Amino acid sequence: MIEGDCLAALPVLAAEGVLLDSVVTDPPYGLKFMGKGWDHGVPGSAFWEAVLAVMKPGAHLLAFGGTRTYHRLACAIEDAGFDIRDCVFWIYGSGFPKSLNVSKAIDKAAGADREMMGDGPFAARKPNGSAGVNSVGLSKTPGAKVTAPATESAKQRDGWGTALKPACEPIVLARKPLSEKTVAANVLAHGTGALNIDGCRIETSDNTVRWSYGEFGYHGRNRGNVETGKHGARWPANVIHDGSDEVMAAFAEFGERNPHDKPRPEKGNRPSGFLNVGSAPGGDAPCGAIYGDTGTAARFFYCAKADAQDRFGSKHPTVKPVNLMRWLVRLITPPGGLILDPFAGTGTTGQAALAEGMRAILIERESEYVADIHKRLAWIAGQGRHSAVERHEGRRVDAPLPLFEP
Repeated sequence: MIEGDCLAALPVLAAEGVLLDSVVTDPPYGLKFMGKGWDHGVPGSAFWEAVLAVMKPGAHLLAFGGTRTYHRLACAIEDAGFDIRDCVFWIYGSGFPKSLNVSKAIDKAAGADREMMGDGPFAARKPNGSAGVNSVGLSKTPGAKVTAPATESAKQRDGWGTALKPACEPIVLARKPLSEKTVAANVLAHGTGALNIDGCRIETSDNTVRWSYGEFGYHGRNRGNVETGKHGARWPANVIHDGSDEVMAAFAEFGERNPHDKPRPEKGNRPSGFLNVGSAPGGDAPCGAIYGDTGTAARFFYCAKADAQDRFGSKHPTVKPVNLMRWLVRLITPPGGLILDPFAGTGTTGQAALAEGMRAILIERESEYVADIHKRLAWIAGQGRHSAVERHEGRRVDAPLPLFEP
């Protein structure tokens, strides 16, 4: 645990010869969130160059971003020398639209009084625990009053706003360039460069073995080559969701299965054959295997449900679920590896690392959140689940250097 500015702490780590296996972090989004001074900008390329300097060749980075400023984050990471590998989307149901009612704004500017029509159809926003974060659906108190437009201009713009409901956060997946000619050679030399696919597969009771589109035989008929898969575990995707009622309902809107893909009882979980679509000589061509699985598309993606101990009473506005951080840590970090979170917040990355049997370096500048981290680690140690937790005050690094680019 290092208390201080991460841009000053990173050169100290580099001088000490620290080499990281991965970086998992939730940096500022530059949205001036809730008036917090630390969120006034997106970390620039100079910061990510300092991160790159303490990573092993081929080590991966995962960094959360805001939908409005993700482009700045991704460009800064790429400009620092990282290879952008993918973009992971975390979909959740707790967001609340921060939108201006244009019709009301027009009437207000005109000095016109609007007629009161009654209570709004949605619940009022209520502070989420002790975090001071407004969320929808946490209160049965009636929401804002419904009013009728007063001026003709307001009537024309009734129902218009300025923002969509936030329901996802993009995560940059990047990798430090390899030092070896191949990924295999890099993994053997440094232990880094690859993703832990099997360790992050999506649990399922379905049969994941698929028929291939292999070579065609006589008159273009597919010979039915079988590709082996992992029974009970799907390949991890670049989409994660929180399993909330709202998200699950959104997936359910698309139905449970394609109506043409009904399983055939006599086949069980075996493929039920190919459909004749006339796209090859002879008229028979593969059109996907049919299986006995059911459910919405949500089952294809990892579900990172929030844990009861995620927040620990912290007032930090952007605490991430520990289960989400565990999956991300596991995806990019070799077993027993060393992880860095330069924007540690309340320490969820540290808790995730310990739960996965890994080591972590946490850097946090704000004293309020440093106290939250110690509280979290003390709770973990008190549970006796992670002997790697040590009770100490950590290190202090003071930093006059600028953290953000304008």
